[in-house]
Amino acid sequence: MKLPKNKRIVGAERAQLADALAKQYAGGESIRLIALNIGRSYGFVHRLLEEAGAELRHRGGDNRAPQTPEPAGATA
Repeated sequence: MKLPKNKRIVGAERAQLADALAKQYAGGESIRLIALNIGRSYGFVHRLLEEAGAELRHRGGDNRAPQTPEPAGATA
């Protein structure tokens, strides 16, 4: 669903779009992918998600190395 460029999205139309985008985001799509699909900027999508009350994910996922449990009886 592409949105027309430079068209202001306000009122009920904005609320409906925000809800639809929040559902896509909750389904696992990234903000960048949603922005690409609708032809709008990352910032526009981010702002709409905030307006919809979506819980935004942290960037980049878990970058920590998995911790391995120490064997029983090990001393430091």
